Amino acid sequence: MKKIFFVFASMLLSLNMWADPVSWNFKLVDKDNGEVELLCEATIQQGWHLYDTEIPQGGPVATNITIDEVKGATAVGTFKAIGSKLHKEYDNIFEMEIGYYETKATFAQRFKVTDKKAFTVKGDVRAQACNDKECTPPLPNDFSFTAKDLPAGFVGASTEKPKDNEPKAPETDKIVISAATADTVLAQTISVAKYNEDSDLWAPVIDELKSHGAAGDLSKESLFGTFFWGFIGGLIALLTPCVWPIIPMTVSFFLKRNKKSKAKAIKDAVTYGLAIILIYLTLGLLITFLFGASALNELSTNMIFNLFLFGLLIVFAASFLGAFEIVLPSSWTNKMDSKADSTTGFVSIFFMAFTLALVSFSCTGPIIGTLLVETATSGAILGPAVGMFGFALALAIPFTLFAIFPSWLNSMPKSGGWLNSVKVVLGFLELALAFKFLSVADMTNKWGILDREVFLVLWIVIFALLGMYLLGKLRFAHDSESSHISVFRLFMAIVSLSFAVYMVPGLWGAPLRAISAFAPLPNTQDFNLYEGGVHAKFDDYDAGMEYARKNNKPVIVDFSGYGCVNCRDMETSVWIDSRVKHILENDYVLITLMVDDKEKLPQTIEIEENGKTTKLKTIGDKWSYLQRRKFGTNSQPYYVTLDLDGKPIGPSYAYDKDIEKYLLFLNTGLENFKK
Repeated sequence: MKKIFFVFASMLLSLNMWADPVSWNFKLVDKDNGEVELLCEATIQQGWHLYDTEIPQGGPVATNITIDEVKGATAVGTFKAIGSKLHKEYDNIFEMEIGYYETKATFAQRFKVTDKKAFTVKGDVRAQACNDKECTPPLPNDFSFTAKDLPAGFVGASTEKPKDNEPKAPETDKIVISAATADTVLAQTISVAKYNEDSDLWAPVIDELKSHGAAGDLSKESLFGTFFWGFIGGLIALLTPCVWPIIPMTVSFFLKRNKKSKAKAIKDAVTYGLAIILIYLTLGLLITFLFGASALNELSTNMIFNLFLFGLLIVFAASFLGAFEIVLPSSWTNKMDSKADSTTGFVSIFFMAFTLALVSFSCTGPIIGTLLVETATSGAILGPAVGMFGFALALAIPFTLFAIFPSWLNSMPKSGGWLNSVKVVLGFLELALAFKFLSVADMTNKWGILDREVFLVLWIVIFALLGMYLLGKLRFAHDSESSHISVFRLFMAIVSLSFAVYMVPGLWGAPLRAISAFAPLPNTQDFNLYEGGVHAKFDDYDAGMEYARKNNKPVIVDFSGYGCVNCRDMETSVWIDSRVKHILENDYVLITLMVDDKEKLPQTIEIEENGKTTKLKTIGDKWSYLQRRKFGTNSQPYYVTLDLDGKPIGPSYAYDKDIEKYLLFLNTGLENFKK
């Protein structure tokens, strides 16, 4: 609720519905010895206050200064309050003691002037003002000074340029000087020096990490899982009214085409099955070729892409539920059919397979679309191809088997209303899956419109309605009447309704491991009675490392993402173990870095990477760059243990839900840290 309130306050201010309760005045004061002091004087309206420059972790926004450009001078010391009365009291909302100023406050930043003629300082001060009802966002208050603004009679420290061995302030990137420590604001006000490629904490440790090895890499198992779900998708497609009736028709065609030679009929049917596999496999390879795994991985958390997928799956669901049919132009089907009739051999069979793909598109299209969305956005380079191979294999097997054993055709269930029921069930499942993509867009952009409890309510209603449909209590216009339900439908209804009931405790914070990979993060839930989860102490790398040094504790860095389903799976399957939880909370400093955080940095930072200039625009960009540069990888989840100098003290760890392996990973780091 606190987050929603701050967002609402920001919106009101952006519409100029409020006046800023704090006015600022900036001036330069001569401090002798070639130094000037930038004074930032704040006049605060009655009833309002703004916060100190030092705020504990998890508190409100600290007052801080950002320097966009500095020439002919270097900063001296830190940005701090001077000559102002600091009030300190315990804040019930933030549950900590917080320092703040009322009526008036003066903040100062010193500079040593090295070239009086070239002197230029530009930047802004950001502060959050609050009263007992509301707060303002930390909007920038700009200042700009040049040589003509220096105090009269000022004498610089030197008219010479800084020597090569003297530190120079960057002129292209912003420098942020803040005394704030490990709170969320630090992620936005981090010093550019911490992006410096010479920084020890950001220095690459790829070779050192390789010497320790890597644990928990299940890339092969992940591809097998992709194949498995593709195969399941193909089996589901077989049970749709667009594909099931085609099986006996097509097999009979091959047998009649080669009446004198059963072997030839079987050979043609096998070729037909291989052609189906070739067509769908080509589609998967085309997706990989056009986009590549890295681009698709980036798209997986893109707002527009996820909103598009949300809308697309809603359309698919509506189609399956009977609102309309998704069909390709009939001219395409007729053209493929004529090609099959006018050609011979493999070419003829290939065009027949292509005709099948076009005719069945209204049923297979949504399934293929969902499959490609899931496999492509997983980031695996062969994911789309492997998934489509599994789908096509399941689709092709029946045609081949029934051609070899034509007598089986007599035992096939006849087409009827049950095929339509399959489509409706798929429609409900597509509808539920659609909200997963809306959730990703919501979390990465921090809108707060689809919090965990809202998501769970939607899923509970969807699966409850699915259960009612299976029991015959809910019917659509295209459903055929039935005086009874089958035992199979009863069992399926029990499963669906039980799943809906299973999710109900999640409204009060229960972890719900079965859907943890799909549901929003637990911290998006306003009302949470569950306290068994593990929460990172820091969401900023440099702040976490500083804390570790002060407390002499090893660090575990968790590269995660709002849209990372495997990350949620690890957190609710492995981290929840009492042994793992104890180690993470007591023996390590846990730093979780969200690589898909779309929150803008206060400045765009340019870095050189792979021979080209790359711009870091968001907090997620920053952590993704850290992972690439320091550890040589960019997949999530990714865990690595570090010593106080940012050096690895054990192997890295990826997605592997074996708790014993994860405990070994954690204990190895602890043992090496002690050594």
